Amino acid sequence: MKALINKTSVIIASSAVLIAMITIISINVFSSAGPVTGIANTISRPIRALSSTVTGIFERIYASIYRYDDLLIRYEAVLRENVNFQRDLRESEEIAAENEWLRTQLGFRQRNPDYESELAMVRGWSTSNWSSSFNIDLGYANSNISSGNAVITEYGVLIGQVTDVAATQATVVTVLDTTFSAGAFVGDGGEATLKGDFNLMRAGLIMLDHIDEDQIVLRGDSVVTSGGTGIFPAGLIVGEVIDVHRHSTGVGRYATVWPTRAIDALSEVFIITGFERQERPE
Repeated sequence: MKALINKTSVIIASSAVLIAMITIISINVFSSAGPVTGIANTISRPIRALSSTVTGIFERIYASIYRYDDLLIRYEAVLRENVNFQRDLRESEEIAAENEWLRTQLGFRQRNPDYESELAMVRGWSTSNWSSSFNIDLGYANSNISSGNAVITEYGVLIGQVTDVAATQATVVTVLDTTFSAGAFVGDGGEATLKGDFNLMRAGLIMLDHIDEDQIVLRGDSVVTSGGTGIFPAGLIVGEVIDVHRHSTGVGRYATVWPTRAIDALSEVFIITGFERQERPE
């Protein structure tokens, strides 16, 4: 583009030089500008006008290109600033996540000084329709967890139990799973057994079985672990009673329990690796 503008400028300059030469010759020959200069001016006038117009057009185009280049430079600078901003934002998010992790750890240990525990991240859920389980990022090579450990939330809500432990991961079956079982207290202190049931699992509920006939169990009653077997600490929150039913055989009653914590919305859990044996909490 610059070359075209320069070429046009050369044409105009050449025309001016040509007219000047003709004028000098005419003055020498005719002692005035003479008819030759007039003819030259007449002939060159459209050329000069066209050249001037073309030059103006190309100058405007050049100015536009210059502005475009300037905008492009500014745009690239903004892109670089955005990349730096995104990097700083990621670093800030990582720091915030680490701080939140530390606060979670500290808060849990302050509320549960009698527990030995480790924080685990949920890595994936089972795709089977016959079970309710997920994988965590702890195993025997990178933690002290073992099969049978209770799995809870930061606030002491029972989620399930560790089963298969590999080097750097383990499987947790939830309280909904058909293989899960634990002793529990309900209502005013009656003991019963928490266990998974396939039909209830699909509805997101737990069965509370083996309720004594004389035990009063009402809708809304809280259910917590009894700690009687020594596998789970006493007092872990499980959920609340939804309904009480009699078995189809007519013998014995059971209740359906709604978990306090949404099981399928977990991102991290605590594994209780040790605790002091407790009696029923006051």
